[in-house]
Amino acid sequence: MPFDHWQHAVSEAFVPLEVRSTAPKGADPLPGTLRSTSLGAFHLSEVTGQQIEVRRTPATIERSDPGMIKVGVQLAGEGRLIQHGREAHLTPGDFAIYDTSSPYELHFTRHFSMFVLMFPRGLLRIASQDLHALSACRIHGGAGMGALVSTFLTNLHDAVDVDTVSTSRVLEDAIVDLLIAALHAEVPPSGVQEPALLRSAMSFIEDNLDDTTLDTALVASRHHVSTRYLQKTFEAAGHTVAGWIRNRRLEKCRHDLRDIHLSGESIGAICARYGLVNSSHFSKLFKETYGVPPRAYREQKTLSLIG
Repeated sequence: MPFDHWQHAVSEAFVPLEVRSTAPKGADPLPGTLRSTSLGAFHLSEVTGQQIEVRRTPATIERSDPGMIKVGVQLAGEGRLIQHGREAHLTPGDFAIYDTSSPYELHFTRHFSMFVLMFPRGLLRIASQDLHALSACRIHGGAGMGALVSTFLTNLHDAVDVDTVSTSRVLEDAIVDLLIAALHAEVPPSGVQEPALLRSAMSFIEDNLDDTTLDTALVASRHHVSTRYLQKTFEAAGHTVAGWIRNRRLEKCRHDLRDIHLSGESIGAICARYGLVNSSHFSKLFKETYGVPPRAYREQKTLSLIG
C-alpha cells in the first residue's frame, strides 16, 4: 500500500506511533504491507517496509496507553529496537519484547519483515522490574531456548493468513509461558529471595482464583511470611496483592466473555467461576477496568467474531 496509507494503518493496528520515512531526500517514501488478525487476547501482525523509523513517544503514550506488550520477531532484513537505554539488534529469527507504556524506537534501514505479537500487560506474569530489565533485550533465535521459542513464534505467524483462528486459555497461557521461559533464560530475573516469593505467590493466586476466601492473608499464610512482608514484596514490583488478585480474576473473566464457545453461559456463572460471586460488584469493576459493562463487552466481541 502507498506509504501514507501504510503509515496510518500501522499506527491504527497497534498503538499511536510516529512513523516516518528515512528514504533519501527527494525520493518518494517506499510502500509497505500490513496484515493482521486476532488470536484470543493476542493481536498478530506481519509488517513489511523499508527505510523507516517508528517512535512511541511520551506524546503518543499520552494520547492512548492501553498497557500492551509487544514481541517483535525479525523475519527478514535487520532492525534495531531501543527502549530503556538498551538497543537490540535483530536479525532473522531473533526477537525482543517491549512495553507500549514506555517510549521506544524501531529503526529499519533496508527492506524488512517483522512479525509482531501484541497482548495485554496483565497476561505477562512477571514483575514490573523484571519487565524493565527484559525490554529491548535481543533473544537470539539460533540457539537454546531462544531457538525453540523463535520457531514457535515463526509458525504462529502463519495464523496471520487465517481468517478465523480458534484459541483457548491453555494456548494463550502456553504462548506466555514460552515467552517468559525464553526471556528469563536470556536475562535472569533480578534478585533471589523476593522475586522467587513473588513468582510463587503469583502462581498460587493463579491456581486459586476460584477460592472466594483468597486474599492477602491466605497467600501470606501459605508462603509462611507475614502479610506485611508479602505486601512489600508486591509493592517493590509495582503491585498490591489485592490488586493483583482482582486484575487476574477480571482478566480471566474477560477471556471467557469473548470466548464464543461460552456464549451460552451466563455472566454470573463466569464471574463466580473466578471467585467474584457478587455479579453487580463484578460489573462495576469490569466497567471501571475495561471501559464497558461486561454484557456490552461480550456483545461487541461476539459481533466482531460473526462479522
